[in-house]
Amino acid sequence: MQPKERAELNRLGWLALVLTPGLGPTRIHRAVQMMGGEASLLFDMPLTELEGLRIPAHSAQFIGDGRARAEAEKEASLVQQNGGVYLTPQDAEYPPRLMEIYDPPAVLWVRGSVDLLGWPGIAVVGTRSPTPYGSGMAELLSRDLAQRGLSILSGMARGIDTAAHKGALDAGGRTLAVWGTGLDVVYPKENKKLAEQTVAAGGAIITEFPMGTFPAPQNFPIRNRTLSGISVGVLVVEAAEYSGTRITARCAMEQNRDVFAVPGNVTNKNSWGPNTLIKQGAKLTATWEDVWEDLPSQIRLLLEDAQGARGPRRADESKPAGAASLFNTQAEQAMSEHERKVFARLRHDEPVQLDGLMEQMESELGSAEIFTALFELELAGRVKALPGKHYVRCF
Repeated sequence: MQPKERAELNRLGWLALVLTPGLGPTRIHRAVQMMGGEASLLFDMPLTELEGLRIPAHSAQFIGDGRARAEAEKEASLVQQNGGVYLTPQDAEYPPRLMEIYDPPAVLWVRGSVDLLGWPGIAVVGTRSPTPYGSGMAELLSRDLAQRGLSILSGMARGIDTAAHKGALDAGGRTLAVWGTGLDVVYPKENKKLAEQTVAAGGAIITEFPMGTFPAPQNFPIRNRTLSGISVGVLVVEAAEYSGTRITARCAMEQNRDVFAVPGNVTNKNSWGPNTLIKQGAKLTATWEDVWEDLPSQIRLLLEDAQGARGPRRADESKPAGAASLFNTQAEQAMSEHERKVFARLRHDEPVQLDGLMEQMESELGSAEIFTALFELELAGRVKALPGKHYVRCF
């Protein structure tokens, strides 16, 4: 057998093991090690030798009667039909940072740019029900970090995850989504367009679950340890006391990854997670610089070299984009007098209800003038309308 054919058969062996009932990453890695790294050997092993790999009897039977290989060949074909690939720990493209964790996935399903898996990235995570402040900070920090060459990783869930991916895409950067479903199962469904934009922009979608896997609750804690493991650090924006974000942060600490956290209003339940993490030693994060200065020097040099190869940075990109510079001064100067007055009454961290706004401005502007100003501000992308006639400034 030619070396290339042998390598492909080994890859199929890894896939067959993953699809075998009763086997997890730890058992699979041990079994391949006992086979001397040649996963393809399992296809020719008698039942007694398979049981000697210290796997359950029903798992050995599944492999021995040929079902595992048949499932693997079917899965490989299905992955290819859906525009994806699968990677094993023996493939050069398998992310090296994942091999540092206790139980790295035995197979990764990937759609998009495989080279992104080894590039330095920050995982941005948080609640599915963020405040406008939380969404804005996730998008802002992701955009600023992506502009400086880091990839932005998240789980493409509702809320903070979605804001993080959008921030990276807005910056023209690359983003990587780690799913808790199969490559062909978008969850949540409303993020289908975001998934396509991610791949089209040079990003990638990865998962350790076979095609067709639905979003079962038990999948997401497993996904979270992969998300933290593939990153160089985890940034927590908003998270309640009992949330999956806590699992990701704990995994990051166990995997010796840096943990960053955006402080929040102590009266808001979503601030419990990041504020507690800060008390426990996470780096308080308000701007991209807070993350950048904690990156290992070799990673900063790699990113700076990559930025240099892309050409000189625009003048506006070299300026800090922290809380003190959230709003563009020139944009404010371009507003009409009525728009400036209304804009000044709005906040980015707390929605303002329309009736309350009109009551506050009763002596300054009429209701029609306030309506018109809000409409123009929304069209210009400076203000966002929320349910219940609430308005917030955009970042």
